[in-house]
Amino acid sequence: MQFRLDSFFNPHLAPGVRRLDAILTVTADGDAGAAAARRAVGIVLDNSSSMNLQGKIEAARHAARRCIDLLPRDALFTVVTFGTASQVVVPLCEATDANRAAAHRAVQAIAANGATFMSKGLSALRRELEKAPDAIPYGYFLTDGQNDVDDREDLRRAVEACRGRIGVDCRGVGTDWEPDELRRISSVLLGTADAVPEPANLEADFRACLARALSKATGKVMLRLWQPASARLVSLHQMNPDDIDITALGAPADARSTLWNLGAWGRETRDYHAVFQVGDGGVGEDMLVCRPTVLWDAGAGEGKAAGAPVVATWSEDAGLTARLNPEVAHYTGQAEIAASIRDGLEARDRGNDAEATRLLGRAARIAAASGNEDVTRRLNKVVDVVDATAGTVRLKRGAGKAEALELEMGGTRTVRRRPGA
Repeated sequence: MQFRLDSFFNPHLAPGVRRLDAILTVTADGDAGAAAARRAVGIVLDNSSSMNLQGKIEAARHAARRCIDLLPRDALFTVVTFGTASQVVVPLCEATDANRAAAHRAVQAIAANGATFMSKGLSALRRELEKAPDAIPYGYFLTDGQNDVDDREDLRRAVEACRGRIGVDCRGVGTDWEPDELRRISSVLLGTADAVPEPANLEADFRACLARALSKATGKVMLRLWQPASARLVSLHQMNPDDIDITALGAPADARSTLWNLGAWGRETRDYHAVFQVGDGGVGEDMLVCRPTVLWDAGAGEGKAAGAPVVATWSEDAGLTARLNPEVAHYTGQAEIAASIRDGLEARDRGNDAEATRLLGRAARIAAASGNEDVTRRLNKVVDVVDATAGTVRLKRGAGKAEALELEMGGTRTVRRRPGA
């Protein structure tokens, strides 16, 4: 497997401007060959007492069993549950016919009782997946409720212990869980967070997440940013498939370089939005801002691909400084969708229908213009879109908490810029 890094930005800054935005596009292609690692999949199920309601525990058991059947024979898998305590229902093992059959029996016997201590589930997952240090580790984390107040610090420590080691997708089933709790887990662990209000839809979501996890061929990919003393990184966001702030996840490599673990990769492309603050420059002066490099495990050694250096140059030509780089403009719009949805739903909850309509209309307009069909689909459950081009919408009076949760969790879902857009 080979990687490429492309840099997109407008280098021209007006006098006095010290902010520069760049999109760093990382592309993986080719066959991993002998360097491809086996996959280790962990299913983490909340089995607190509330899972007994609305058929949630039955749907979770069914979905887990169906996904166990989809695993390739060379994969490893484990199933753990968490309530007041954790239980390793299926210890890490190969997906042989005999192990699948035993796992079916063990999963079907899962019962729901106790409180919700999320740290217990994550810690048990980490311990099991650490048994296969050379595999690509992945976890599917399912809950239906809010974390116990006594578990908050332990959860923070459990997430930190998994950081850089395991990719985790988080899902809330039903409508009684806390979105920010799942986002805090998934953002640090470079996964997605989403709502599954109807338990009957768990199997389809399990399958989609498993398919993405099984498409990964390498779990050791890093982004390195070298910066001179005259430039400072303000923020770095992973933009695909969700907008995730990964600024604080970087680790110093040396006095001038920072490394970010980019998680597991298959044949795919991801974009990263970097915002830099640069020193003062005079008209006509050029300044190096950053040298980006992607590093990966190439089997026989470390692969390395450098992107074009990010540079700034100051100009009094308004025709140059006013230009918006298309990639930067696109993702600025995607971030505006998320902000408009968040603020629009908050206004709706306060009873400010006029403000909610204006903000959700803005989100609908940008989503339609950028081809963000997933966000558009979710918006259609909360508003009636009268004119997407103009951003004209009407609030749906029948939309409840389930529809709002789906929209809130999907508001950070992005799409890549369409060629020619």
